[in-house]
This record gives sequence, structure tokens and C-alpha cells, in this order.
Amino acid sequence: MGDIPGKGCGACNLCCKILVIDHFQKDAGILCSNCVLGVGCKIYLKRPEVCQDFECDWKMERSIGANLRPDKVGTILMEDDESGEYQAVVDPSTPFAWRNPQMFKFLVMKAKEGRTVVAKSGLKSWRIYPSGEIGVWAG
Repeated sequence: MGDIPGKGCGACNLCCKILVIDHFQKDAGILCSNCVLGVGCKIYLKRPEVCQDFECDWKMERSIGANLRPDKVGTILMEDDESGEYQAVVDPSTPFAWRNPQMFKFLVMKAKEGRTVVAKSGLKSWRIYPSGEIGVWAG
């Protein structure tokens, strides 16, 4: 899939902070040592496969507006191929960023489409239901 105009990472590097990257023994919530804030990855062309394979749904989906760009709402949207969940992953230091009104509306819409929608912050998870109700999620 080619790049979508207006959907480049630019200065966003939220994935470099909030995702676990075993290759670098990097925990969630800690900025990757290869990331330069506001600039990006200093080893981008030689980054490990796990980083190359990551797909941020904001970047990949035309239908997700600029208002939901990860660095603007503190939330990364992603598919979990193993569980089939649609996930909203946030920095543990801002565990309820997914409750941003625009983001929450989007997550409820995904749930109404029949998706299992889960917000994750560190080891905590919440399920978002089509009704807009929220429940603690054990997966």
C-alpha cells in the first residue's frame, strides 16, 4: 500500500514511546533511545523488522481524520492480528487519553461496526461497547 497524502508520521513518534519493543528491551511509556523528539528515528533506514512491520491505523486508513492523529490525541489505533481486537493504545502516563471525546466517538463507531474495541494503557485494558458503555477487559 502506498503512502496516503497528508498521512505521514512527520513529527509524530508516539509509537516509539508507548509500544513495547522487545528488540531494544524497551518497555511501554519509555521513549526509544533511537528516537529524536520532533524529528523521528535516527536509524529509520536500518530499523528492526518489528518497527518496519508496525502499522498505525491512522496512517493507513483514509477514513481516520487529522483530528485523530496519534500525537494530537495521545492514542495509537491499531489492529491486533492475534486477538482480532481493534486497539486504542495510550501512554501509561496518560491512561485515559482514549476518552478524548473525538477518539471515544470513533471507538464507539468501530464497536458499532461489530469490532471488539479495547483501550489499553500498560497492563490495564477496557472494552468499549456499541452502546458507549465501558467495561474492564481481561481479554
